Order: sequence, then C-alpha cells, then structure tokens
Amino acid sequence: MKTVEQLNAKSLFRPFGVTQFMDLTPSEFKSKLLMKKGSIKKREIKPEDVLQPKPDVVAPKSFDWRDKGAITKVKNQGQCGSCWAFSVAENVESVWILAGKADNKSLALSTQQIVDCDNSDDGCGGGDTPTAFDYIIKAGGLESESKYPYKARDGRCAFKAENVVTKISSWKYATQSNNEETMKNNLVSWAPLSICVDAAKWQWYSGGIMTKKDCGDDLDHCVQVVGYNGDGHVPYWIVRNSWGSSWGEHGYINLEFGKDTCGCAEEATTAVV
Repeated sequence: MKTVEQLNAKSLFRPFGVTQFMDLTPSEFKSKLLMKKGSIKKREIKPEDVLQPKPDVVAPKSFDWRDKGAITKVKNQGQCGSCWAFSVAENVESVWILAGKADNKSLALSTQQIVDCDNSDDGCGGGDTPTAFDYIIKAGGLESESKYPYKARDGRCAFKAENVVTKISSWKYATQSNNEETMKNNLVSWAPLSICVDAAKWQWYSGGIMTKKDCGDDLDHCVQVVGYNGDGHVPYWIVRNSWGSSWGEHGYINLEFGKDTCGCAEEATTAVV
C-alpha cells in the first residue's frame, strides 16, 4: 500500500490501488507475468507493410469495438509469459468476427497452439507478435480453444490441421512511426489492434487513466486495443488485458492517447483475413 501511495502521489489520475498481484515483489511479478527482455524485436517498418485507413471512414470522437460485437471475453494467461500469443489470438478472433465468419459468443481460438508450436518464439518465456502471425500463416490457421485448450505452461506441439477453424492471409502494422492518429484511423477502419507495452507498473493498476509519466516504454507485454475515448479532458485508449476480469476495469486498462503511453504505439499490428 505504501508503494501504491507513492505511485499515486506522482500520478495525475491516481490509477493505482489494490490488485491480485500485490503480494508479489516487482521482480516476482515480472518473472511470472511479463516477458523476458529482448522478446520484442526492433524492426524497420516499410511503408508497404503498414495498413492504409479506408478513405470513406471518418474516425468519430470515441469508438469501442465492444459495442460492435467484435470482442471476445477477457482471458487469463495465468503465471506464464504468453501474453504475445493471447494478443495475436484475440486480434485474429476479432478479424474473423468482422469478416462475418463467427460471432463473439462462440469463437475462442487456441492460444496454447501458438505457445507450443511457434518455434520462432519462446512460449511462456515470451515472444513477438509479428513472428506469431507468421507462424499462424505457415501452420495454415488456428484450432479452437476447445480442441487445443490452454494449460498456462509450455508443452509439446499437438497441432492438427484438420481442426483449424480460422485462417489469415497476412498481417500489417497499424502505424509506421508511432503515429496514434494513424493507429486510430486503422482501428476504426479495420479491426481492434494487437499492441505491445511496458506493463511493469500494471501490477498496481486498479482503474482510471494511466498517463505517460505513469510507465516507461520497455516493451514486456502484449495486449489488444479495442477502442478509444475522446469525450473527456484527457483522451485515452481502451485496452483489453489477459490477466482475467478481476484485474483493472473488468480486465481492461485506459492509456492516455497521443503520448505513446507505456510504449503503446511502438508495435501495433493486425491480421488480415
């Protein structure tokens, strides 16, 4: 609680409070929930690798894909650094739903398949979303959660091609130069985005808006941005986490918009069906 008070004393919106992770030291939290340093690879992003917003789409002041039925329920990665796989699977779920191929009540894709079978990444040790998308394309798709259930630990690959329920053709970046206006326009045009962030201070997040000064930009966690709110004095991204619905605001966190808060604009991507 002393840590929470110290953090809130330096914060504009006092977003820190009691969470289910308060019994962990910061180093324990990082080792159990976040990814190893170096999991996210810095890449040169070429213009052709970036989505272009639809010319006929005008981003409204606020937007939330949950209102459009494009978001599945909040998941829980457990004590395994598999957030990168959750972020990608959740994005593919949303893209598949928006393509009219499923609904958000019935679709749940296998995160464990990515954890076990993506040899370019490190399972519970961490991974990167571009290589995870590449794995899904190479494998020919993802199985359902019911066919290949999540175990919250590394396992032997048991993928069966005959059980594939979704496929993607490619993936794209949502911005080339950390431009959150471009991110916003692509989110509204296409789909909720996979993003990676610095989540070290999320250990104590309980609600409200986290600002740029509340966290760093050393990417160690991947999540899904589902919308944004521009109605108030401080606009913010609406972000779905994978630590269960008891964390944060029913599994969500709000990050100040336009400031690259927690590094949220460093690696924003989406699958393409």
